[in-house]
Formats: sequence, C-alpha cells, structure tokens
Amino acid sequence: MAERSTAAVDVADTSGEEPLTAKAGKATDDGAKAEKVSGREQNAAGTDEERAEAIEAQPPELHSGHKLARRYRLEECVTRLDGFSSWRAVDEMLRRAVGVHILPADHPRARPVLSAARSSALLGDPRFVQVLDAVEENDLVYVVHEWLPDATELTTVLANGPLEPHDAYQLVSQVSQAMAAAHREGLSHLRITPGSVLRTESGQYRIRGLAVMAALRGITCESPQRTDTEAIGALLYAALTQRWPYENDAHGLTGLPKGVGLIAPDQVRAGVHRGLSELAMRALINDGATASRQEQPCTTPEELAKAVAAMPRIRPPETAFNAPPPYQRTGYQQGSYRQSSAHGAAAPHATQPVTPPPSPLQSRTGRALKWSVSALLIAALGLGSWQLADTLLKREKDQDAPGNSQPAGGPKKPTGKALPVKGATEFSPLAEPFSEDQAHNVTDGDPSTAWVTGRFLGWPNFGNLSPRADGSGIILDLGSAKDISGIQVTMYRPGQTAEVRAAAPSAADPTTLGDFSQRLSKLGKSGDKLDVKLDQPVKSRYVLVHITKLPTDGTSDGFRGGISEVKIFS
Repeated sequence: MAERSTAAVDVADTSGEEPLTAKAGKATDDGAKAEKVSGREQNAAGTDEERAEAIEAQPPELHSGHKLARRYRLEECVTRLDGFSSWRAVDEMLRRAVGVHILPADHPRARPVLSAARSSALLGDPRFVQVLDAVEENDLVYVVHEWLPDATELTTVLANGPLEPHDAYQLVSQVSQAMAAAHREGLSHLRITPGSVLRTESGQYRIRGLAVMAALRGITCESPQRTDTEAIGALLYAALTQRWPYENDAHGLTGLPKGVGLIAPDQVRAGVHRGLSELAMRALINDGATASRQEQPCTTPEELAKAVAAMPRIRPPETAFNAPPPYQRTGYQQGSYRQSSAHGAAAPHATQPVTPPPSPLQSRTGRALKWSVSALLIAALGLGSWQLADTLLKREKDQDAPGNSQPAGGPKKPTGKALPVKGATEFSPLAEPFSEDQAHNVTDGDPSTAWVTGRFLGWPNFGNLSPRADGSGIILDLGSAKDISGIQVTMYRPGQTAEVRAAAPSAADPTTLGDFSQRLSKLGKSGDKLDVKLDQPVKSRYVLVHITKLPTDGTSDGFRGGISEVKIFS
C-alpha cells in the first residue's frame, strides 16, 4: 500500500475539494476544450458535454500483463476516470517500476495531456516527479512517469499529526521554490494537494503531476500563479494544524468549523510557530494581511519563496538524549571488596570462595584434542612455508630470465602507438544529449577544449533523474575492430566516478550500457587523468568512457563534469 500511495496520481480525488488548490492551468491547454473555473466554486472534472465525450472515448480493454511499446508491462490499475486510466507498470528494458497514464487517441484531452507531459519533461527539475516518456501509438496516448516506492504522500504524513516547525518550514520552502522555477518556464500545477506532494526518506519533498494532472482533468483558471500560491498556503496551514483551511473535509483532514471563516493557524492549535502561521495567512488570503501585522499578500510562488527566505531560519529539534540507567553494584562488589563502615558497624559476613570447575582440556579427551590441534597447526605451518619458498624461487627465476623486459621499479607503461579515432559521440541513453556538438573535442588533441555535461542540482548522479541516473559519457569509434592495450583519459574536472568499457568486436552502433560488455577498468573516482593499462590486448571497435557521478562545480548544490581528451593505444 505504501508503494501504491506514492505512485498513483490523485486525479480521481474529488471529495471535499476546494478551488484554487486543485485546478488545472492554461499551460496545459493545447486547443482542446477545457473547463474554466475561478473564484471559490467547486472543482468539477470538465463540463458536462466534455465529460460525456470523455466517457464515450473508452480505451481498449487493458489488463495486467499488457505491454506498451513492447517495453512497459502493466501491473495494477490505480485510477480509472473519465475515459482514462493510471497504472503501475514495469519498464522491462531498465528493470524498474514506472507509472503510466493511458487515454484513447480520440479522447478530447489527449492532445493537452501530450503537450503538458512533454513540457513538464523539458523542465528536468529533480524536485518534480519526472515524466519519462509521452507517446501516441496504436490509437493510444500514454504518459510514463517515475514511480517512487520509498516516498510517502503528505496525506499519510499528516494523518500521524502536524509537522514540527522545522519540517513545516522545509515543506513550504522547497515547494514554493520548485513552483517558482516551474512558473518561470511557463508551467503551472494548479492542483497541489497533500496527495500530490511526496516526502522521501531523506526529508526532500517531490511534487508530482506538474501540468499533466491539470490536463487529465481538463480544467483551467485565469490566475495560475495565484492558484498555486494559495495551494501552497493550504499545505502549510494543514502541516501546522492538521486541519484543512476550508469548511469541507478533504484529503483525510477535518475542515474548519462552519461560519467562523478562515482563522490563523496559531488560533486553531496551541504552540504553532508565529512566523509560519502569518506566512500561511499571507498565502491564503487574497487581500493579504493578517490581523496583527498588515503584511503584503503573497500572490505568486516567487513572492512566497522570498518571504520564506526572509524569515529567521528554523533549526531542527535537538536529538533527545536518554541518560543511561544508574550503575548497579554486583553481589561480588558488595561482598569481600566492600569498604568497612566508618562508624564501627559490624563488618558483613565474608563471602565463601567458590572452587572453579576444572578446565575441559584437562580431561583425557581434552588432552587428545589438544595434541590433535597442535599437530594440524604444525603441518599447516610447514606446508605454508614450503609454498612461500617455492613462490619466491619461481619469482627469482622469472626476473633472471632474459625474455623478461618489465622493469623492477613499477608497472609496465604503454609501449603501443596511438590509434586514430574515426568519430566520437555522446553516450546519453533514453535522454536528450547534453552537448553532442562538443563530443569531437575529446579527440582534437587540444586539452583546453572539452565535452562538458549539463549542470545538475542536488544529486551528483546526474540529478538522480531516471534514466540519466545510469550515467553519460563518450563513445569512441575506431572505424574497425582493433587490438587495444591501453586508454588514457584527461578529465575535465577531478573527482568524477568513471570507468572504461568496450563493445564486442562484432558490435554495430552500440547505444546502451549493456552493449559494452567488456569492462576494461573498475568503476571508481578518478583524478585529473584516468589511465588504463591492459595485461592482454582487447579487440573492439567501440570504446565507452562511462561517467556515473559528477563532482561539485564549486557551488553548494551544483554538479558538473566532462572529458577533455581521450587517447587509445594499440
């Protein structure tokens, strides 16, 4: 159930919804008819006419085990609504769980969903659940997205009680910054609820359904920035009070009493952080201002993120320390070693010494076992000494042999000549290349030019984005299969985790990591250079310099790497 709760998109949740926290945005509109909502009306799943058309546009009968694109195997249907369905599936190519939304190609929302999915995928921000694929084929439109089994919905988190001030601060800070970045790219969510925000085990928050969730519902509003801002304010209000800031119950939370209006969180629950309470009201109330401090309202995620940054930083709670139990004296210490009373009290009775039992090895069987073990040890030592002496004698003979040309001072250096490289391409499986036009820089003989990756935030493994988490690198083509005895790689920046692989001699145009079956070096962190010297030549046409983790680019959360020069020796 935990895995299912983190993967299913909550497009079917219509109970107790309030406007401005669950609406789709104009950024997802692609010419299809959409419902337009404003004010504080109840959110419906499209107009009656469009909904009738959507219900009629039923997809072909799908079932567990059905495959899309001969790759995505459907496992479990988690949502079925208005002619579309959402599934938990398995990507058999990359062997990982994914989520899939499926609509008929003639569904009135099919085009907006495709447009929204492709726009969301281009954002590439790791704070959002990533769209991996968006395809129209065989009269179907389907969108594939990440599945996060180790994350927990905010709905489940709030069911256990309100958040601590530090956790609530991290929630509003991360979500507002992520949505501000999305709006700068022209994308809106407009259906941010506790069900669309996930918390990972590391305490990071991920937002799912950016633009796509809105397109699936086929609705829009005139002020998307204001809608997303109020939705974030509602999340903060719920995190502080465990109450939904409207009269209707929703998302497993109890609403406010009817007729009292919207009251500040610190008036709903004792002990609420005053600064966070005022921040929630600034995001929720259209005319701004709390009763105590006439602050300006936050009408965009950018303004809300700046207001959070202007607050004094809230420190995490200190770890509780449990004192160890008091030291208890043992009966032995209370006996013969106890100090006598200073007031002349009678000394306690002396404890009687206990005769220890005889050692087990003193018996007849124990003595026989002891001699047997001693004999085995002597035999093992003799055999080991003989093997060591034999090894040393063989080594001396090898060093004295005239055919041995390896110097005694270190490993053999590459003596072959550099092989000409016919071409270099970027290794970027299932993703758009970072800098394909720079791939030739690794073979131009100029260390000042390089192929450089994009800049990733938060994670060194290419932003922790699937499939980019599998790494990137450069594929070098020798033109034909040749014997390779060594590779010398000059890195763009030290600290990259890298390895060198080669494809099979008969391989033609390899593109996936599995195509490079010959591992020429171990995966590990490299310095300025990565030198590979092979004991036996390896025959191959294609060589891959594979990078899995990037070094920091000098900032607090940015990572970037690359390759300056590659030489291959025969």
